[in-house]
Amino acid sequence: MYPESNQDSPARLSHKQHASPGMIYSHFSQPNMFSFFDRNLGKSGLRVSCLGLEIMTLAYENGINLFDTAEVYAAGKRSTLVITTKIFWGGNITVILMVFALYNAGLRASLDRLQLEYVDVVFANRPDPNTPMEGRQHSSLNAFCLHSSTVRAMTHVINQGMAMYWGTSRWSSMEIMEAYSVARQFNLIPPICEQAEYHMFQREKVEVQLPELFHKIGVGAMTWSPLACGIISGKYDSGVPPYSRASLKGYQWMKDKILSEEGRRQQAKLKELQAIAERLGCTLPQLAIAWCLRNEGVSSVLLGASSTDQLMENLAAIQVLPKLSSSIVHEMDSILGNKPYSKKDYRS
Repeated sequence: MYPESNQDSPARLSHKQHASPGMIYSHFSQPNMFSFFDRNLGKSGLRVSCLGLEIMTLAYENGINLFDTAEVYAAGKRSTLVITTKIFWGGNITVILMVFALYNAGLRASLDRLQLEYVDVVFANRPDPNTPMEGRQHSSLNAFCLHSSTVRAMTHVINQGMAMYWGTSRWSSMEIMEAYSVARQFNLIPPICEQAEYHMFQREKVEVQLPELFHKIGVGAMTWSPLACGIISGKYDSGVPPYSRASLKGYQWMKDKILSEEGRRQQAKLKELQAIAERLGCTLPQLAIAWCLRNEGVSSVLLGASSTDQLMENLAAIQVLPKLSSSIVHEMDSILGNKPYSKKDYRS
């Protein structure tokens, strides 16, 4: 079974600050807002709110570089926060011996900028999948050395008190298993969760591959892009409107995807799903986020919002979750027509 959510836990709101090369997700108390469900992050003892936020990155991408924050840490609230940072590296096989130093220096630099002594989770981020990674075609020995270096580096930063746990981001199931095997073989610390893209049009990894990892080695799922970069928002049902994300420079790939034959089919399905949202008294984005949350294998869903109104709309998805009965989910699956097939029933 997946870890059960705790409906009686304090409400928490998540928020993400840009801290290149790392990133930060924080969860802080908001007792007057929504009663969020807390979930375990994989089989670790770390409890996180089931919703997270990515608003700072979107603001930065649109030219905002000033963020007003408060000295909440000085008020003794650090223990109520779950803060993570993400370390990015290029993955060049010729720098295997530098992995240890890169992760150590990258995390230390991130902590210095954030003025923190430690983060709760540090993620090892993968390079852009569209960018060829030198070494992917190299021998299995090189791959083993690469994963061994990463696991050793993460174990080191945890032992040094710079992080409590570590996780992976955009790793394949095989790579995660290799990291776990390295940790077991050399008495190191394995990852506790994977950050993966998950929405109604991308389901295979989170619904089939990660549940297997959860039951085998306890790795949980922290998912991102529940609205598929805004494609599921409903704003693209009649093409690409001006000033939308798909119309911006650098997002031609998204525009091409929306205007493709597959993109048009997706928009037709979204119109049918819009009817379900109206029956439930919610918006299409709220339905899409609640649909992600209904998967108990997902520890936390990271949200994106470009305005306060969007943020409040997205947070209200938690109120839609109880309305997603088995019949509603079945109706949605029938419209989507992409429910992945799993050979095993992990609930038994």
